[in-house]
Amino acid sequence: MSEPETSGTHPGQPRPVRLRDALLRARIEAADRTGVVVDLRDAEVARLEILNDALDPLFAQVPDQIDLFDRGISQGDTPRLWIDVVAHIVMGRDKRMYRFVQDTRFGRIVLAESHDTAMIVEAVTDYVARRMIERERAMVIAPEPQVPAAAPPRRSRLWPFVFGFVLGAAALFGLAVLAVLRNW
Repeated sequence: MSEPETSGTHPGQPRPVRLRDALLRARIEAADRTGVVVDLRDAEVARLEILNDALDPLFAQVPDQIDLFDRGISQGDTPRLWIDVVAHIVMGRDKRMYRFVQDTRFGRIVLAESHDTAMIVEAVTDYVARRMIERERAMVIAPEPQVPAAAPPRRSRLWPFVFGFVLGAAALFGLAVLAVLRNW
């Protein structure tokens, strides 16, 4: 198979690199790297699924009427096992360590970090118990009774009526006097 000649080159000179060949090599390298990244992500998801299965007995004990927890695995750039809206488990940098984190208004805090699934299950159990107690307190504690504000002293409505009556009678008397004086 002979190579096609490129214009302006002599047979003894090396053939110039074509952009299409460079793009092809770059695509092959990207596919190799993507394959590695996909394998790592699949391994993360698999470890999170193992932890999710280990949490099944815990969430089976949570009463049905308590809807604080929405457990599930999200598969994005960083796979996460969500416990509720603010807490999730993500794999650490070494992809073998579990990190149980909670988002707060002051930033993200790490609640537990371990290679051991049992320790993370224990930390999630403690977290679920604390959240259920917080819910009970919010539902049970009645608001503090508010002292009713002292009612303003009730004024008599008789005096404004009398004042209005006298003022109206004086106005009618004044109009009658003016009408008599005009006719005179």
